[in-house]
Amino acid sequence: MAAITYDHATVQYAGAERPSVNALDLDIADGEFLVLVGPSGCGKSTSLRALAGLESVSEGTIRIGERDVTHLAPKDRDIAMVFQNYALYPHMSVADNMGFSLKIARMNRDEIRKRVEEAAKILDLEPYLDRKPKALSGGQRQRVAMGRAIVRNPQAFLMDEPLSNLDAKLRVQTRTEIAALQRRLGVTTVYVTHDQVEAMTMGDRVCVLKDGYLQQVDTPRNLYDKPDNVFVAGFIGSPAMNLVEVDLDRDGAVLGNYTFALPRQTMAALAADNSTTATLGFRPESVRLVGEGEGYPFEVVVVEELGSDAYAYGTMHTSRSQEGDKLLTLRVDARRPPMKGETVHIEINPDEAYVFSSESGRRVSGDVASVAQA
Repeated sequence: MAAITYDHATVQYAGAERPSVNALDLDIADGEFLVLVGPSGCGKSTSLRALAGLESVSEGTIRIGERDVTHLAPKDRDIAMVFQNYALYPHMSVADNMGFSLKIARMNRDEIRKRVEEAAKILDLEPYLDRKPKALSGGQRQRVAMGRAIVRNPQAFLMDEPLSNLDAKLRVQTRTEIAALQRRLGVTTVYVTHDQVEAMTMGDRVCVLKDGYLQQVDTPRNLYDKPDNVFVAGFIGSPAMNLVEVDLDRDGAVLGNYTFALPRQTMAALAADNSTTATLGFRPESVRLVGEGEGYPFEVVVVEELGSDAYAYGTMHTSRSQEGDKLLTLRVDARRPPMKGETVHIEINPDEAYVFSSESGRRVSGDVASVAQA
């Protein structure tokens, strides 16, 4: 086991206009489970492949423990990688697949068998050791790929979207198994996914990337409560945070014929930047329905009933909505949801509202934890 450090690491492919990974600075603690997440093309898989030695680093360095591995071959980095497509040999048994890397390293046959059986016990694969991969389910094949990584006793596990080929129910089950296994083994793990729900439920910390740049790295709770910028706010959370472009007056954000009051320090910060507009953000659960004549009118377009939860999707007129109102999401009472086409009135909890600069996208206010303590 070892800590991992990206020190200003940059990866730029020949002929590309911009780096795929741009000056990444990231420290991963020994034994930590860190998740890299972001939309397609953000650089998360490239960052992982650079750590594995499968992509060349243009600038900066990567260290595993105290060793600079920036220019080492993949086989010399003491890491084990789990791929999206499992990469199992179809003509080999489960046991042979799991022990193949040890065989290539000329390890003693008895030691290979011992390690394979230990990993199979951890992963509940003992009944399948003599089967071929084609006789296994998708979840079992993924566990074989995990076993192949475990038997090597590496300093770090690298996982590149290992659950994307599984159905929704099996993904939930398998991600729980992987997280529990990592905590049991205590091996430093870097995990790549495009699914922010997967990231939030598995990682000790989550690293959000966009266009090759690190946006924020923090615990799942802090990413949700204290997003650094408008991108993180809109990406983290399911359903996503509502983000509305608003004009500003002397008291706050203009929402149609109403003004949503903002704290004095927020207004002062916006005034210092000569801002006349801002982005107002609020989570679906930060809204409650109120009586007619109160709050802001909200026209319900669709209601999504999920049993224990219900969400209303609809529009709220704001002065910035010149080309049609933006579709917003509210969490509503699952027992008494509003009707499609109904106009209801909503109130936004001021302690759970966020304000972002229209120019930079940075958060101006909206630290839920600190507001609650104030």
